[in-house]
Amino acid sequence: MRVPPALLAGAAGLALVLSACTTDTPDDDAAEGAGLTPDEEWFDQEEFDTQLAQRDITPEGDPEQPWLQAIEPEWTDTGEFAVDDPGDATVCFSNASVSNPWRVTGFITMEQQVEALQDEGRIGEFRVSDAADDDNQQISDIQAFVDAGDCDAIIISPSTTATLTPAVETACESGVPVIVFDRGVNTDCMVTFIHPIGGYAYGADAAEFLVDELEPGSTVLALRILPGVDVLEHRWAAAQTIFDDSELEVLGFEFTGGDGAQIKDLVSQHLQRGSVDGIWMDAGDGAVAGLEAFEDAGQPYPVIAGEDELSFMRKWDEEDITAIAPVYSNFQWRTPVLAASMILAGEEVPSEWVLPQEPIREEELQDYLERNADMPSLHYAKFGGEDLPGFPEAWTDR
Repeated sequence: MRVPPALLAGAAGLALVLSACTTDTPDDDAAEGAGLTPDEEWFDQEEFDTQLAQRDITPEGDPEQPWLQAIEPEWTDTGEFAVDDPGDATVCFSNASVSNPWRVTGFITMEQQVEALQDEGRIGEFRVSDAADDDNQQISDIQAFVDAGDCDAIIISPSTTATLTPAVETACESGVPVIVFDRGVNTDCMVTFIHPIGGYAYGADAAEFLVDELEPGSTVLALRILPGVDVLEHRWAAAQTIFDDSELEVLGFEFTGGDGAQIKDLVSQHLQRGSVDGIWMDAGDGAVAGLEAFEDAGQPYPVIAGEDELSFMRKWDEEDITAIAPVYSNFQWRTPVLAASMILAGEEVPSEWVLPQEPIREEELQDYLERNADMPSLHYAKFGGEDLPGFPEAWTDR
């Protein structure tokens, strides 16, 4: 059974009780790394090593089309699913939600890719259900697609891993090709599972940057969204591993719920206690709020790991901050519908389709800002839709 390495970056709609864990004055054990050992539930050394190694592997395919690239793919024959006329085929999509800017950006990109494929006669009708982050609703949505019996392919972005696994297996048992992307499930019955490298790679990119840019003995505050979401736990587990092997002092971590006001308040509280030299985040869409806390306190900006959301990237540029933008490749929303068109044509696809996941660094910042100059602040720079029919209006007029 293939255990998925990736869930959605945001996952902000999950109803979880938030908690926090900080150490105001680290004791001797903390200075030696206590609290920086990853929880066994969330740390898989083999998968950690695999993801960090995948960052250095050149993907197969055209680098100008990263949504079609694949890292070390194992190709699977899909001839049994070929249809006579793909232009008449119905593709059904069960979406977990569009509950945060990352998912909104991605879904717009998906819709534009669908339009292009329909114009080319490579798929027909595209049906969408949105579960609004409700597991039970998504289970019902998938069952409705199966019961209707007229979907030629089913794409699923699961709201959670374990709970949605039986529903995905039910879809597979219907005989229709199933494509899972973004968030995974605990089965390998689907024809292809599509995702960027994963949470360990994301967390490591951010932590390694802080280790490289900060002086030994510098302080780091970790800001996390929610507990119990595997991709976010993997990001933190990777950071714990890297920080534990460094000479940085990790003040602790705070759960923020992804709320900007909460982020600003928590950072302000830490600044009242002492200096904060670096900020590590498991998702950076609230990074600007954290930086505003430094402004209010009259403190110099920290070294920070944010994300490729434009509000952060523009702040990074305007204030000349030492920063990096880890990426959970938003262009992945193109890949499932392209995979569906390939499967309906009987073409091979990777059984596990691992997409590239490259952070944006200082030397690339201006390029990505120029490419996205007209996009709104909540847009994600690596959305990969510049060649699609609705560009740029579909994204600017959201």
